Amino acid sequence: MTIGNLNPTEEIGASAWHIDLDGHRLLLDSGVHPKIEGASSLPLFELIAKEELDSIAITHCHYDHCGAVPIAAKYFPKAHLLMSEPSYYLLPRILHNSVNVMKKQSLEKNIPEYPLYTHEDVDLLEPRFQGFKYNREVEWMAFQKTRMGIASPTLEFFDAGHTLGSAGILVKSNGGKSLFYTGDCCLHDQTLLRRALFKDVKADILIMETTRGDHDSNPSQPRERQRFANSLVKAQNEKQSVMIPVFALGRTQEVLTEIALLMKEGKIQPQTIFVGGLGKTFTEIYDHLSHHTHRNHAELQFGEALSLQVLEPGAINRIKLSKSRIFVITAGMMSENTPAHNMALRFMNEPEHSIFFVGYADPDSPAGRLKAAVEDTPFFFSEQAQEVTCRCHREYFDLTAHAYRKELLELVNQVSPEVVVLAHGSSPSKDWFSQQIQKHYPRTQVVDIKSGEFVKL
Repeated sequence: MTIGNLNPTEEIGASAWHIDLDGHRLLLDSGVHPKIEGASSLPLFELIAKEELDSIAITHCHYDHCGAVPIAAKYFPKAHLLMSEPSYYLLPRILHNSVNVMKKQSLEKNIPEYPLYTHEDVDLLEPRFQGFKYNREVEWMAFQKTRMGIASPTLEFFDAGHTLGSAGILVKSNGGKSLFYTGDCCLHDQTLLRRALFKDVKADILIMETTRGDHDSNPSQPRERQRFANSLVKAQNEKQSVMIPVFALGRTQEVLTEIALLMKEGKIQPQTIFVGGLGKTFTEIYDHLSHHTHRNHAELQFGEALSLQVLEPGAINRIKLSKSRIFVITAGMMSENTPAHNMALRFMNEPEHSIFFVGYADPDSPAGRLKAAVEDTPFFFSEQAQEVTCRCHREYFDLTAHAYRKELLELVNQVSPEVVVLAHGSSPSKDWFSQQIQKHYPRTQVVDIKSGEFVKL
């Protein structure tokens, strides 16, 4: 088996792993780098462009794992496009939104190569999507090889608990060798989604995410959720409006669950919750698939429990903040020209109101700079806004959809691989895992495959 890392950088970026298994070739994920613009944000497809790829399998519908699917599909027009059943519903919407974002950036930032693909490209691609239920073993070899009588290797999706549709992927060869790719996974319960269902997975090779390897403090999630609930109730009692910047898929629905439960318990008054358009779309899909998802509160339907209203761009500067309103707004990093970015500028001048951060904010993003800013001290927020001063109240809650590092070490013990390939993390994160795996499981080989590198195992 040969594994190639097509991420264009050494950091968390455009996830894409090329697997050559006895001459059968599979691409695991096809993402875009969230901090790079233009074609440089894409995986290093040129390194495998001359090969025949049998299949492309997607772990989940976050841009850094799926945003380059149309580009990969153009490189490999005969490849199957495989994903979990929920991702089958989500992926077209993610990709169409990506086109809209690229079109805006083409005009606002003068990026002539945008969009990298079009709405028509996505529409023409959809018939190639194949969605599968979890825990169903499927063949992924090319049709022409099957017609030649060659037995196909298989893959199987396992619920990863990270967000709706997220999956770890188990790949098996005809000779009995196996590889398990965690993708992004959560090994503890969130408010809505339950932990990953990886308990029966065994594999010879484990490609494992390492996102939180550099977090030496892993707070109790129930305690963090209680802190968030208490602060939201306090803000409501004090007539504060609260803005919560979130990612449209995953964190939006987790926060909305917390709000719905507080309303049900009578701790905050029923009211309209303002959300982003894409967040509302994904929330409706969560409702549609609620009884087919491994989750808490299976009976909860957002459309019934909450009054959700999309915050239109023109309303951001008009809407009154004096009515204890709650805004659950995309984007989580407050990228320029997004509702979260523009609403944050409004909140920053309101000392009596609050911004709650409920997850990771990249230090180089507007959200990260705002989170770290000193109160009443000017700081650089974004190219669009330049230097601003924050006077509003801010709080941070570590509500993560990524597994803690101790949980991942336990996963290594459970999967019992001969080789662990470290993925999706910073250098300090990977270094921590390398040291700990060698310490606790000395018979397990640890490999950090660099960008553009192919390693035979």
